Amino acid sequence: MRKTKLNELKSYIESISKMNSALELIYWDMQTKMPKKAIEQRSGIIEHISGEIFRMTTSDRMGELLDYFVHNIEGLSEKDKAIIKHARKEYDETKKIPEERYREFVIAQALSEGAWEEAKEKKDFEIFKPHLKRMIDFQREFVEYWGYKDNKYDTLLDKYEEGLTVKKLDKIFDELKNGIIKILNKIEKSGKQVNRDFLLGRFDKNSQEKFALFILNKMGYDLKAGRLDESMHPFTISFGNKDVRITTNYDNEDFTSALFSSIHEGGHGIFDQDVPDDLQRTGLDTSLSMSIHESQSRFYENILGRSKEFWEYFFPFAKYEFSEFKDISLEEFYEAINYVEPSLIRTEADELTYSIHIIIRYEIEKALINGDLDIDDVKEVWNRKYKDYLGVEPKNDSEGILQDIHWSDGSFGYFPSYALGNIYGAQMLHTMKKEYQGIYDDIRNGELGGIHMWLYENVHKYGAMYSPSEIIKNISNEDLSCKYFLDYLEKKYLSIYK
Repeated sequence: MRKTKLNELKSYIESISKMNSALELIYWDMQTKMPKKAIEQRSGIIEHISGEIFRMTTSDRMGELLDYFVHNIEGLSEKDKAIIKHARKEYDETKKIPEERYREFVIAQALSEGAWEEAKEKKDFEIFKPHLKRMIDFQREFVEYWGYKDNKYDTLLDKYEEGLTVKKLDKIFDELKNGIIKILNKIEKSGKQVNRDFLLGRFDKNSQEKFALFILNKMGYDLKAGRLDESMHPFTISFGNKDVRITTNYDNEDFTSALFSSIHEGGHGIFDQDVPDDLQRTGLDTSLSMSIHESQSRFYENILGRSKEFWEYFFPFAKYEFSEFKDISLEEFYEAINYVEPSLIRTEADELTYSIHIIIRYEIEKALINGDLDIDDVKEVWNRKYKDYLGVEPKNDSEGILQDIHWSDGSFGYFPSYALGNIYGAQMLHTMKKEYQGIYDDIRNGELGGIHMWLYENVHKYGAMYSPSEIIKNISNEDLSCKYFLDYLEKKYLSIYK
């Protein structure tokens, strides 16, 4: 009886997963290949498929199966318990939203993303503003359906990081911000100037793509189970571990832009490709937390991809591919890619100040969801926070409030995961160095398989079976702490800036 019901539940979950993959394939096409005029027709297709997924997720039969396991879960495997727990959460959250409102939200999402693209291209926030307001209104409405205790924003944080609250995050981000500012002040007092002019020029797009693919392959991103495409905003999307696609955005005038976004998305892609076959189509075939997923992308992009050891191997290949570097030394290149300067664009920010960009977004999101900030004032607040925190001001809306796609699809609560990913990644590195004695020698030789295997064994193979707090406790025998990330930053950047 129980085995039959468990198999039926798994079959139901598998069907929903396949429908979601179809929807995600449409999304990938929208971002990479779709003609601009197709947006309204495409939104109708998305609305229809989303409606079917909604009905399956909230069906009476799904509810009956989940209710059965409330009293019949003992003795099941750890994996089966995790599958049921994950499905229950999805059911409870989705069931609380009226189907008609969910359909309207899905259509609004598609139109909002299209408006964001147009607004970004035309550098005009007014085009996007009414769509942003609608996304905010939907999120506020959904929070009321889902419920909250102390802070409305807590409910959205929990969707991306189970158990995270504003109270906890305020404390983490205060420590992080103060630590970064302390290091930044030391750098500014050092007086050392780092030249990065040679990273700016005219870099052939085809050469950039060739070099990015070379690095991705060495990292362990399987190009027979994935691909690299171009989109306005880089992203990773998975249709299963045999089809994980990443995108980047090429800037002919900046060597680092597409390169490091490719490495970043490659870190995401490796995670999704590594999730075992027996977790596919179970709801556990990705990370439970976006911060754990981001820990992998940020680890590859920065801790590995901006290390001197990494470029001891890859810089000769860069010099061969790009004549701009023929007279540049490894030390000059290493310092240039780790150049610290408060800037406007999050995805191109240096590793040290990057988390400040996230804290700005977190503070704005929190205020918007709680009704403490009006949509008419959000652009002004954005610009003011950039001036106050980083000393820079946007010249236009595209390099200001329109630079990220996340708000266009209602992904409020997502941004903190980037900064948390930095913290998780550094804590993982601390343990990795103790357990993997030859790590830096291997990196110097371009042998990245050992790092890949360590991350697989400690993170990737579990998919969404464990919470972020359980993962980091299992790895380091400690709770999450800013200490290791701040120590890493201080050691690295005070060495560069003498």
